[in-house]
Amino acid sequence: MTPFAYAPPPEQPQVLHADHELLVVAKPSGLLSVPGRGEGKDDCLINRLRGAFPTILLVHRLDQDTSGVMVFGLTPHAQRTLAKQFEERRVKKAYVARVAGRLEPRTGQVDLPLIVDWPNRPRQKVDHAEGRPALTEWRVIRATDDETRVRLFPLTGRSHQLRVHMAETGHPILGDPLYATGAAADHPRLMLHAESLRLRHPDSGVQVSFSQPAPF
Repeated sequence: MTPFAYAPPPEQPQVLHADHELLVVAKPSGLLSVPGRGEGKDDCLINRLRGAFPTILLVHRLDQDTSGVMVFGLTPHAQRTLAKQFEERRVKKAYVARVAGRLEPRTGQVDLPLIVDWPNRPRQKVDHAEGRPALTEWRVIRATDDETRVRLFPLTGRSHQLRVHMAETGHPILGDPLYATGAAADHPRLMLHAESLRLRHPDSGVQVSFSQPAPF
């Protein structure tokens, strides 16, 4: 599979919240969350933030092509606490996407196990025998015959989960370079945005929410 050329956007991440324990930012589409393999892939979200936040620690990732809300720890305690919340599925995540065609019914779920498609990495695929459980819920925001704007709720955190699940319904996310074809792939970016995160603050334990509207 031919690798995609990496051309990180000049747009800088937007800081949504920062305190003594955690940092919340909005990642631009097209920017790696962490350094990638190979030459020229050091320009990434965490490295762009490290100058202002030298103690920054990774908690989770977003795909390069996905924009939206990400949280980082600023202390080892915060990193451990936040990572445990993600691992135990206690972080509530909501995404907004534009998908091809009219998605019906208005609400639903996709329950399909996923595994890496080794010969075609980084693609993932459905595998009922060896795949890891993956569950996504959706709620339609508005729809036409051509496309649907939908809010997606990943109840698990598999790689490319939302992208594969939507493609498997016959409604791939617009602009997806891996799972959409034809007109659905012909968009300036992947139309997938991490809209909000709800979690417990690693210091106080109080539930906090962070969000940013989709830029599309």
